[in-house]
Amino acid sequence: MTKNAIEIRGLKKVYGGKKGGGKLALKGIDLDIPQGSMFGLLGPNGAGKSTTINILAGLVNKTEGSAKIWGFDIDDNPRNARANIGIVPQELTFDAFFTPREMLEVQAGMYGVKPEERRTEELLKAVHLFDKADAYSRTLSGGMKRRLLIAKAMVHNPPILVLDEPTAGVDIELRQMLWEYVRELHARGTTIVLTTHYLEEAEELCDTIAIINHGDVVACEPTEQLLKRIDEKEIVISVSEKLTEVPDELKPFSSDVRGDHKLAVQISQVNANVGQVLAAVQQAGLTITDISTNETDLEDIFLQLTSDKHKDAAE
Repeated sequence: MTKNAIEIRGLKKVYGGKKGGGKLALKGIDLDIPQGSMFGLLGPNGAGKSTTINILAGLVNKTEGSAKIWGFDIDDNPRNARANIGIVPQELTFDAFFTPREMLEVQAGMYGVKPEERRTEELLKAVHLFDKADAYSRTLSGGMKRRLLIAKAMVHNPPILVLDEPTAGVDIELRQMLWEYVRELHARGTTIVLTTHYLEEAEELCDTIAIINHGDVVACEPTEQLLKRIDEKEIVISVSEKLTEVPDELKPFSSDVRGDHKLAVQISQVNANVGQVLAAVQQAGLTITDISTNETDLEDIFLQLTSDKHKDAAE
């Protein structure tokens, strides 16, 4: 058995344009998602995240390439591939006249789960919906529906769970509740694949992150390694003297004036260190009253890797 939960090779998708001129959504991506990982799949709208997930779910036909789920090729063994993955869609789609209990029972039946092996009550309790088990789904709040979708994706006990923007539009309390359950699933060995617009969530939760932009994978690294990719740090220095321009002593650095009494200096391990900057400030005859630093975070890296400037450089 492969050590990867999902393996994607040369995956390409062209929408329309059978005679040419179609929209190229995926340009031939390669991606390995390790078993047992909490994997973040990030990218701006239209980058190709949903297309990738929909191909894995069997909702969209790929144009070229291959994909394996838990070692099963989605073309050669589609039934086994689908049996090993549960997908929580971004859209809240429900039959208004089904209860949560009925929905989970029907979903389990569709996956061939025998009645005596079904975990309907266990799943409803896990997502805090047992008290709503027999209520019509149309009466559930948006947050309850989101939790029900997670339970629905888990009826066949898949080793992989894909969450497509699971906390979009939900409040902070519900978001924390959802992540608490997702962490529990991950602790039991479930491989979690997460797409999200909340970069702080990916930074906090995911051990590996891939960033997709314009149908290409522009980064795929352990989160800690990705955060080290850009080692820049901003030092904000407050001084007693009023500033109208950057002093000559600080012009060799990447500096700018912030208000009347602050200097912002960009440094990295390559071009400077804090000691050099402070020495230059003293040489300029300035009196330091405060110093603060701003570290690079995932948002900085995301914006850099998905910017048009980065795209042009890559091309």
